[in-house]
Amino acid sequence: MNVMDIIQTRRNIKKFKKDSIDRNDILSWLKVATMAPNHRMTEPWEVYFIGPETRAQLNHKTNFGDAPVVFVVLSKHGKNEVEREENRAATACFIQNFMLSAWAEGVGSFWSSIGITPKNRIILSVPEDYDVIGVIGVGYPEEIPDVKPRTMIEEKIKDLP
Repeated sequence: MNVMDIIQTRRNIKKFKKDSIDRNDILSWLKVATMAPNHRMTEPWEVYFIGPETRAQLNHKTNFGDAPVVFVVLSKHGKNEVEREENRAATACFIQNFMLSAWAEGVGSFWSSIGITPKNRIILSVPEDYDVIGVIGVGYPEEIPDVKPRTMIEEKIKDLP
């Protein structure tokens, strides 16, 4: 599968099989993810793997689709607000790189914003100078949702003078 096929077929998975995922595979996809563009090479991302106790405290409505692996991705604040925004964008690219790398190997993912609440930041032990970009569930898909319609890109393009 080429990269365009991987991008076009990737879905946010809502239900996972119970099969475990090899930690080394996850680490290899995270390593590839570090190639995300990041201004000034800040490499702002950090990853915390979520164990059963923390996962139970988060009390996600679907338990992250019963994904066998769940982790949170954080982004370090920058020296100023511009760098903080750049770091958030870079960390989102890091997550996308991870998700596409896993998908290329037949492994799905689920991106949740559950970690942004003050209560969940405490549960996840998020340092004050970090933003939560996403909580990611990872596993083999039990089902793959159909593609949702997208707005034609031509409707989103503007030519400036």
